[in-house]
Amino acid sequence: MEDLVLADRSVLQLLLIALGAIILLLVLIIKVRLHAFFSLLIIAVGTGLAAGIGVGDVIDVVVAGFSTTVGTVALLVGFGAVLGRLIEITGGAQVLADKMLDTFGEHRAPLALAVASLLYAFPIFLDAGFIVMLPVIYTVARRLGGSFMLYVLPSIASFQMMHGLLPPHPGPTAAATVMGVDVGLVVIIGLLIGLPTWYLGGYWVARVIARRYPDSPVPALLGEPRDVPQDERPGFFSILIVLLLPLALIFFNTAYSTLEKQGTVGSDDVFFQLSRLLGATPVALSLSALLAMLLLYVVPRRRRGEKLGGLLEDLVDDALAPVCSIILITGAGGAFGRVLTETGIGGEIAEGLDAMGLPLIVAAYLVATVMRIAQGSATVAATTAASIMAPAFLGADLGAVAVAAAVIAIGCGSIGWSHVNDSGFWLIGRFCGFDTVTTFRTWSLVGTTISLLGFGVSSVVYAIAA
Repeated sequence: MEDLVLADRSVLQLLLIALGAIILLLVLIIKVRLHAFFSLLIIAVGTGLAAGIGVGDVIDVVVAGFSTTVGTVALLVGFGAVLGRLIEITGGAQVLADKMLDTFGEHRAPLALAVASLLYAFPIFLDAGFIVMLPVIYTVARRLGGSFMLYVLPSIASFQMMHGLLPPHPGPTAAATVMGVDVGLVVIIGLLIGLPTWYLGGYWVARVIARRYPDSPVPALLGEPRDVPQDERPGFFSILIVLLLPLALIFFNTAYSTLEKQGTVGSDDVFFQLSRLLGATPVALSLSALLAMLLLYVVPRRRRGEKLGGLLEDLVDDALAPVCSIILITGAGGAFGRVLTETGIGGEIAEGLDAMGLPLIVAAYLVATVMRIAQGSATVAATTAASIMAPAFLGADLGAVAVAAAVIAIGCGSIGWSHVNDSGFWLIGRFCGFDTVTTFRTWSLVGTTISLLGFGVSSVVYAIAA
């Protein structure tokens, strides 16, 4: 989009406009009970006009933010929902839940789900990975009873930590590239910092929060649960193949992208081109969903002599129908975030922090935090913060480990303080069946705790290595 000519507004005026917009949005959603989709779009347009975006341009900005977000989210959510519904309806989630509980024991179920989410989140982005894990979380929660929060919040903490702190997720990967530090070293330092941060600031905090919601119900977003007879359930290895396929394809893409950037393979290499096609997250999820249709649904029914008819088409329709609202709300959240980004308030404050003479790692964290609060996207926050702080770090003659710790601190700043302009806030909240206030008290609180504790640990590593 072409650069917009904004009316002259001071940073203070823009800050007051942003704060007023967020407060009014919360009033519309919580008090007036206007649907979040309409509330977000109304506030996005109003905020743009108040910030000085021209009447002829504000709709273009809103549409651009909406379409960019939906263009990414719709494919991930759509394919993920179909895959999740197939795993649920065929009894695959029951197979995985039984295996997990037999291995770890029922009393360790929240930890088992959190560890499984941690491993699954390594190559797969937060929203896609979480949606695929949901049917397993639903099944374990229904089988063991108690609060749904006890099982879902530890998994959310796992996905948040991995998304913010570790490559190949886009935020820390971009920050490492801009700051000129080896991505492999960032992975090592990220694990060193991220694992204790996840366990103390994510898993245990999630357990404490869950105690406040002893009667939280299990949502039926992927359809009503069906108790599949034992002899009709798919085999454990069939489920494992379906779930591991997207991981393998995304790793394939990540590996060849790294080799191409290093100059080991050329951009015209056949395998590099193939990895870009098959390893794109939407493609990987779509192939996994198609494989699930074949292995978990079509083949077993054929073996039992059952006719498919239009059952498979109905199943896909049933999976997609409930997530349409989530996709629209998430897109509207992206539109609101885009309007706030166009005002430039986050960049102005971030540059001011950079010039204040703070310790470098403190300034890096605060810049990332400001960008996160201002525009919502963790990836944009990490990339922007790294770009602003890179000259200072490059001129400070620091060791590689210290710079890697600073990259992790930037990632910590980018993952906390989630609120209504973050598309993930709406995506995760709606999939978990949370209202807006509950999403603040769960998703946002867990992410902020990880952010603060991770920054503290990063600062220790930085001080030792600097």
